[in-house]
Amino acid sequence: MPEKSVIAEKRVYNMTPEVKERIDQIRHGIVPEGYKKTKAGIVPAEWTEYAIADCLKRVERPVEVKSDEMYTQIGIRSHGKGLFYKEPVNGKALGNKSVFWIEPDCFVLNIVFAWEQAIGKTTQKEVGMIGSHRFPMYQPINERVDIDYLISYLMTKRGKNILEAASPGGAGRNRTLGQDRFMNSKIVLPTLAEQKKIALILTMQDKIIELEQQKIEEIKKVKRFFLEKMFQKEGQTVPEIRFKGFTAPWEKRKFSDITFPAGEKNKDNLPLESYSITNEYGFVPQDEKFENGGTMREADKRMYYIVSPNSFAYNPARINVGSIGYQNVGKNVIVSSLYEVFKASEDVDDRLLWHWFKSPDFQKLIMQLQEGGVRLYFYYDKLCMGEVFLPSLEEQRKIGKLFDTIDHLITLHQRKLEEEKRKKKALMQLLLTGLVRVNA
Repeated sequence: MPEKSVIAEKRVYNMTPEVKERIDQIRHGIVPEGYKKTKAGIVPAEWTEYAIADCLKRVERPVEVKSDEMYTQIGIRSHGKGLFYKEPVNGKALGNKSVFWIEPDCFVLNIVFAWEQAIGKTTQKEVGMIGSHRFPMYQPINERVDIDYLISYLMTKRGKNILEAASPGGAGRNRTLGQDRFMNSKIVLPTLAEQKKIALILTMQDKIIELEQQKIEEIKKVKRFFLEKMFQKEGQTVPEIRFKGFTAPWEKRKFSDITFPAGEKNKDNLPLESYSITNEYGFVPQDEKFENGGTMREADKRMYYIVSPNSFAYNPARINVGSIGYQNVGKNVIVSSLYEVFKASEDVDDRLLWHWFKSPDFQKLIMQLQEGGVRLYFYYDKLCMGEVFLPSLEEQRKIGKLFDTIDHLITLHQRKLEEEKRKKKALMQLLLTGLVRVNA
C-alpha cells in the first residue's frame, strides 16, 4: 500500500495534459465531463453533499474532578498545527471548570480560534488527558467521513470558508464557533475509500516534510555544538575542539581594537535600495519585509546610513534576539539611522566573527553590557567594551569556512523543505477538489 501511494503521489504532482485541460475549464467556469457544479464549486459528479451533522456526532464524557489528583489539559494550535499539552495541574486548580476526558480518534477543534483553523485529531497518546468545553470532540458516523481527510479539507480555502462562516463576529475572541451552525454546514465528499487513499497520500507527504524538518534541526544542533566547543572561553587556555596543526595560543582582543564604525550618512540622498535586518535572515530588502517597501520607500533618505559590502549592522534594541546582519549583497545599500554599522579590521576574518555573533558567548556579552530601563539597548560603544578570544588569521578562516559550510547545508535542506511544502499544497489543491482522482 505505501509503495503504491508514493507512485500515486508522484503521478498527481506531475500533472497530465488531461488534468491541465480540466483545471483550465474549471477556471473558466466550464463544467468538465464527469463533474457537476455545487455551492462548494465544481466537483466530481459522484461526490455527495452532506451536512456535517450527517457525518459527525459530538462525544463527551465529563470528568468528576478530584482536588488532589493531577490532570493534563490539551490545547490546539492555530493553522492546523495540531494538539499540544499544558502543564499538569491538580483538581483544585481547575476550580469549577467543566472538563471532559479526551476520546481517541476524534475530530477536535478550539471553538475560540476555529476560524483560524485551530483543528486536530485526538490519538491514543491523549487518552487520560482532559479538555475544557472549548475543545468539543466529534466521532465519524454513517461511514461518510475520514477524520484525516476532513482535517486536510478544512485546511483548504473551501474548508476555511466553512469555519469562518460558522464563526461570525469581529476579531479574535469575539469569533467563537457556533457549533450548530458548523454542524449544519455542507461539505461535498468522495467515497470513504477515496477519502482514505487521499488522506494516506497527504499523510505520507507530511512525513516527508517532517523528516526534512528533523534533518534541519539535527544540523542546527551540530552547529550549536561546534559554536559552544570551538571558541575559547574565559578560564580556558585553548578551545575544547580545534583543527589539527594549530597549537598557538588564542589572544584576547577588544572589539575597540578589531572593529571600527562604518556607517556613512546618505547626505546626498542617493537612491540606494533600502534594507532592514531580521533575526533569521540578516539583511533583507524593505520590499521583502514590508508590503510596498515599508515607510522607507518614499522617505527622505539623507539621514540613513550607507552600508558598504563586508559591513556588520544591528539594531541595538533587538540585538538580544539576534537582529544582526552581514552585508554581502555586492553593492552599497542603506539602512535606518537607528542601526549600528561597523567593519572588522584586516587581521580578523569576517566570517568567523559573524558566526561568533551567533554564539552563546555573544549573548552573554550583551547581557553583561546592555543598558536602559523598560527597553534595553546595546550600542556600538558597549560592543567596543567587550572582548573576544581569537586565534591566528589562518585558523580564523578555517573555522569561519567550517560554519559557512554548515550554514550552506542548512540552506539546502530549507530549500528542500519549502519545495516539499509546495508539493503538499499542490496535492491538496488537486486531490481535495477532485481535479485529480485516485483509485480507491
